[in-house]
Amino acid sequence: MAKRLFDVVVSGVLIILAAPVMAVVALLVKAESRGPVLFRQVRVGIEGTHFNMLKFRSMVVDAEEKLAELSHRNEGNGILFKMKNDPRITRVGRILRKYSLDELPQLFNILVGSMSLVGPRPPLPSEVEAYEQDVRRRLLVKPGLTGLWQVSGRSNLSWQDSVRLDLYYVENWSLAGDLIIILRTVRAVFHSTGAY
Repeated sequence: MAKRLFDVVVSGVLIILAAPVMAVVALLVKAESRGPVLFRQVRVGIEGTHFNMLKFRSMVVDAEEKLAELSHRNEGNGILFKMKNDPRITRVGRILRKYSLDELPQLFNILVGSMSLVGPRPPLPSEVEAYEQDVRRRLLVKPGLTGLWQVSGRSNLSWQDSVRLDLYYVENWSLAGDLIIILRTVRAVFHSTGAY
């Protein structure tokens, strides 16, 4: 209950404070390329429930269709697809990703309860299908806008390190720990470490 109350209050305040920034970002996204401002993607939440995660669109409209032809150039950590110079990312999108501004709409996910401010990274259904049994413990808590993975290297982490950090969080959650992670997130965003 304390975590949910914290999520509602903080996400509500942040939405109000970030509204001017989100308005500017929306205009920039719309001005650069055709298509919707927001990108909705099905992710897996607590206990395996599916929800639509929101982001500002940072890629071309047909990015999902182009993924198959780029899969052989995966620089990610196994299950996750990552590519430092992904040709699908727009110019505005590169800036948004560098400073995590593309993730601001997830504050609405937090407000309605499908995500939390702090938690494991929200996985894709295809990723969950590839989970080994012990990795499924990540789904015992709500996925987060930030987490130990975010402040410990982000895309530079190996799959094993990402899982280890997420499971440590699940088993050792505390409100004080969440506050520390949020403070460390601010620093990580400004340093842009592992963001691409």
